[in-house]
Amino acid sequence: VLHVLPGDAATGRAVAADRHVAMVSFTGSTAVGREVARIAGDGLKRVSLELGGKNSIVVLEDADVEAAATAGAVSSFGYQGQACVAAGRHVVHADVVEAYTEALVRQAQALPVGDPRIEGMALGPVISERQAARIERIVNESVAAGARALTGGRREGLFYPPTVLDRVDRSMPAFHEEIFGPVAPVVPFRGEDEAVEIANDTAYGLTAAVHSRSVPRATALAQRLRTGMVHINDVSAKDAANAPFGGMGVSGNASRIGGTASLEQFTQWRWMTAPGPL
Repeated sequence: VLHVLPGDAATGRAVAADRHVAMVSFTGSTAVGREVARIAGDGLKRVSLELGGKNSIVVLEDADVEAAATAGAVSSFGYQGQACVAAGRHVVHADVVEAYTEALVRQAQALPVGDPRIEGMALGPVISERQAARIERIVNESVAAGARALTGGRREGLFYPPTVLDRVDRSMPAFHEEIFGPVAPVVPFRGEDEAVEIANDTAYGLTAAVHSRSVPRATALAQRLRTGMVHINDVSAKDAANAPFGGMGVSGNASRIGGTASLEQFTQWRWMTAPGPL
């Protein structure tokens, strides 16, 4: 039986606290996830938290730049960027960053923004005025700090266009904050150690992608990333019903949902003994 309970935060608190609820599975922001965990913790309930992310696409100098940019566009602009698995950083080798950025800008400019009921529209509105204002703030503050908006960067009401920022560094909100909007911050690097350091410079740890023509090389770098999921020569925004899904750090409590992982997550072991026949 599926019960749908419309409501606000008070409804969520009541469900998480109710003694008849044995487990809480929550998907949402890290701030709300912490509150859910506190409320459910009073009842010592099992909690599965799937929270936010600041996910990186790492592009090595030997990557197929056009393919990587396509994956980057899908990862940053799909669903207006409103996905926990969206790419929040494009960490690109300095030797190919110009070519990659140009390709990403072309991808962004080819995506129409407007009423999603009109055929051919790629991006619709973001979820709320508050979220649109948040995206605007992060972009404006980053540009004021020295980033450059190569395309997009100006909203019309709830419609925010695909935006590519370059010259992004670690001092900027676009580097640290989860944007949850169609914004692609590009951060250059020189060596693989620097790429790993940039990608891991976050409290989040949900997903990542690594692009290289050498799969062994990409795999070796991917194993150094502190994320619950990582994809080689693909998008960061990847999900499959048969695969365990979840993150590390403030992206979740290291639980996994999906596929056979759900069997362990949503059930409990029980040990029963009985005496032999008399």
